[in-house]
Amino acid sequence: MSKIRLRAVVLPGGARREAPYGKAGRMSEVARDAGRERRREGREGRAVRRARAAVTAVFAVNGALIAAFAVRTPSLKTEHALTAGLLGLLTALVGVAALAATQVAGRLAARIGSAWVVRIAAVALPLALLGVGLAGGPVHLAAAMLLVGAANGLLDTAMNAQAVMVERAAHRPIMNGCHAAWSIGSVAGSLTGGAAAQAGMSLTTHYLILGAAVTAVVLVVGGRLPAEEPSAGPSPARTDDGAGRRGRRAGWARRVLLLGAMGAAVLACEGAVITWSGVFLHEDLGASLGTASLGLVAFTAWQTAGRLVGDRLSARHPARVLVRSGAALAAAGLTAVVVAPTPILAVAGFALAGLGLATPLPLIFSAAGHAGTEEGGAGATAAVARLTTMTYSAMLLAPALVGRVAEALGLTWTLALLVPPLVTVAWKAPVVARTPSSSTPPVVAAGVPDEAL
Repeated sequence: MSKIRLRAVVLPGGARREAPYGKAGRMSEVARDAGRERRREGREGRAVRRARAAVTAVFAVNGALIAAFAVRTPSLKTEHALTAGLLGLLTALVGVAALAATQVAGRLAARIGSAWVVRIAAVALPLALLGVGLAGGPVHLAAAMLLVGAANGLLDTAMNAQAVMVERAAHRPIMNGCHAAWSIGSVAGSLTGGAAAQAGMSLTTHYLILGAAVTAVVLVVGGRLPAEEPSAGPSPARTDDGAGRRGRRAGWARRVLLLGAMGAAVLACEGAVITWSGVFLHEDLGASLGTASLGLVAFTAWQTAGRLVGDRLSARHPARVLVRSGAALAAAGLTAVVVAPTPILAVAGFALAGLGLATPLPLIFSAAGHAGTEEGGAGATAAVARLTTMTYSAMLLAPALVGRVAEALGLTWTLALLVPPLVTVAWKAPVVARTPSSSTPPVVAAGVPDEAL
């Protein structure tokens, strides 16, 4: 039996242990290296899982806040004695501020990181809602509405960019699950907001309780959000004219524009269904008010169900297949709605449309974010911001446009006009195809140094 030479190893406290040289020593070094690699991979996997849970929680929080805001609109109108016209104007301010905020989200993320944009906006949004409750007059209320829109625009853009970052680190789709969490949070916010209204709770008390709960959640998950390094380049104000023009064009790539047009078509149809499904069932098909509400319920329920399984479908099938089949299914659903002779068949058509529209928008957001990652995390945020600008515009304009066209053509034919845009989305579905880089660095929670892993 061959002899193995030993060397002395000093242990803590001055103790000495003999360690082997030779083949056995080399094998032990390899084993230790393999063990360290396994532990490092395990820590990275846990970091990715924590980041995914954190981003998903942010989506749920955003859905709950927006639903709590929307469901208390009648209370807002009563408490502030608003006319219908003034309420409409104040609501429009929210959309205008959100659109403006998406324009600065990318530049803000480039300076401080999208994780910090999420943290700040997620706390600012409930504070802005509290400002709505505390407003003493129309001017103060208008200022609070502007803050609500700006905070929501920043949060919407940054949290979608964060989801893209987690997708790239995990090498698996998560965007559908995040949007499903938004829908579930929206249901929770609607139910609690309705209960608060039924109990006679003031807006101030409701939003104070909601804000405290949301702030607690943000404090827990905020440190687990994936962090990217802010851009080290010069600020836009100090660049030359050419660089400034490039900065203003950031995120407006041809593919992002096409994805934005597709997302706008999807959200225009969604906005039209949300606003007009009940009116169509009640006035055109003669449904009772209770039955008329089932159109939106069916649409939302099936859309949420589709998003809950959307990530598993995305892992098994190409994105273009899911977008094409989803848009085609939604087009078939709306076609069934406009030709339905009875309210129940129309409700089934709205359910089919909701299922079809479950996956296209999350996959479009994901594709836009991946298209922007060549410029780093801030590039993803800029691309998502451009997409959000286009989709927000469609969401705001579509219901009003449907109303105007319906005056001339009738609501049935107007809903029928939503089918061709969905067919176009199905036709252009290959645009969403993308292959995330295999060299994506691991997600690291903000503020955690690499050596801590």
